[in-house]
Amino acid sequence: MVAIKAHYLENYKERDAFVKAIQAFVKSPSEDKTQMRGAVRRFGLMPAQQFPEDEVRKIAEYMFDYQIEEPEWFKSHWMDREGDSLYNRGKKPETFQAETGAKELGMHYAMETKKVLGKNLMGTIQNEGVEAALAFCNERAYPLTDSMSTNFHARIKRVSDKPRNPNNQANDIELAHIETFKAQVSKGLSVEPILREENGKVFFYYPIVTNTMCLNCHGTPEQQITPKVYESLSELYPQDKAIGYGPDEVRGIWSIVFDAPKKMD
Repeated sequence: MVAIKAHYLENYKERDAFVKAIQAFVKSPSEDKTQMRGAVRRFGLMPAQQFPEDEVRKIAEYMFDYQIEEPEWFKSHWMDREGDSLYNRGKKPETFQAETGAKELGMHYAMETKKVLGKNLMGTIQNEGVEAALAFCNERAYPLTDSMSTNFHARIKRVSDKPRNPNNQANDIELAHIETFKAQVSKGLSVEPILREENGKVFFYYPIVTNTMCLNCHGTPEQQITPKVYESLSELYPQDKAIGYGPDEVRGIWSIVFDAPKKMD
């Protein structure tokens, strides 16, 4: 994240321009819009994904306003390439306070968990290939999600109407929300989380939308899914229903339960 901030600050030193540049790239990733050409050459272009415009704006504003956590090696790496010494300018970040809204907390939990899963999955694909990624999902996705649940003192699940693992089958309430999100995404509407509060708990739901990378394991056999990968899927998940998707389709939802934030006087 700090690398993204550093690269964008090189060309967009004003807050409004910085935010708009990030919004434009996230909305429609392309090589002419990227500020990180080395990363694109190495890893390829980020797949298009659907995020609420308001959430992207808030993330970009936060990146501009606050210092981003960085690994110890990054400063020397950045300065070696004669980068701007103010690459991570801004206020020191504050932790989430009690007045943080339920929507923001839910999105934070979902996006942080997605980031952890995605980072590990992408690393496995890049280093070992798609078949190794199947083993990762089969063996490590649950423990990683559980560790994030423990970290946030929340119950974090990914559920679907077409689960790969039967343990991820959505219940009736979740199925209804999946249908709502499917209708919104198919019409190109802005998607917002669904929340309800009950007995001091917040129930938070947000869609999981496919991108082109997902189709390596969730697309159509013999088109996006190779015969070898499909064979491995059949062995690992004999009851698999999670295939046949195209890009930008709702594959499931985040279903997160956490304590309702305390209301400030």
